[in-house]
Amino acid sequence: MSDEYNPSEEIPKGKRVAKYSRGALQAIGGAVPFAGGVFSAIAGAWSEAEQERVNRFFEHWVRMLQDELKEKEETIIEIMARLDLQDESIASRVESKEYQSLVKKTFREWAGAESEEKRVYIRNILSNAAATSVSSDDVVRMYIDWISQYSEMHFQVIGAIYNSGGITRGEIWRKIGKGPVREDSADADLYKLLFRDLSTGSIIRQHREVDRFGNFVSKPSQRRPRGSGPKPPVSAFDENEGYELTGLGQQFVHYAMSELPPKIEFKAEGEEP
Repeated sequence: MSDEYNPSEEIPKGKRVAKYSRGALQAIGGAVPFAGGVFSAIAGAWSEAEQERVNRFFEHWVRMLQDELKEKEETIIEIMARLDLQDESIASRVESKEYQSLVKKTFREWAGAESEEKRVYIRNILSNAAATSVSSDDVVRMYIDWISQYSEMHFQVIGAIYNSGGITRGEIWRKIGKGPVREDSADADLYKLLFRDLSTGSIIRQHREVDRFGNFVSKPSQRRPRGSGPKPPVSAFDENEGYELTGLGQQFVHYAMSELPPKIEFKAEGEEP
């Protein structure tokens, strides 16, 4: 009989799960010294009164960890399938401490993507970080942080602005497939918040003209005529001011939203060739 752990085996019920739960807590207590007393006390309490809901909790917890590991394994396989390891520079990059540090950071802080789209962004960032050197590793680390920091709608806005410099908020709203909403609605407030987040994060900015040296050109001042009253509030779906990606935003799109084609084709077990 093999002692190896098989994650596909069904998790036992009842007292066996309770013992497993206590064992897990006791192991954690030994691994984390400052928390050992707390975990030992909890394990001791459960040994006196085994509860079915505790058993169910640990069953779900273990299954969640199994799903997370499977997701990370799939991501690593997809990254390796997209890299030409016969290229000496890419092979050296993948083996370097700097790249391994990026991979460790990603999988240490990534407890499973919120969506398939975010998982693909993570895969693309690590693939492009191995194959190109457009951004420094410090910047790539920030891109990895952005995946958890921002929502899918943030990334939809970034994608809508990409290659459409000067696009307005109203045009972006329609481009991402949204319909008309009230100016005082929660959707309008959320939309304004997205732009504030992305502007503060130096990912987008209002469109500005530059000279041939790349310096921003000041906008001509516009004076309002006397007696015209207070300046009207700017709509969440403004049709006047255009937006563009910053240099940082452009590089993020290159890393997270540009997909390297697979170099190796592979099929799952049981799949027809």
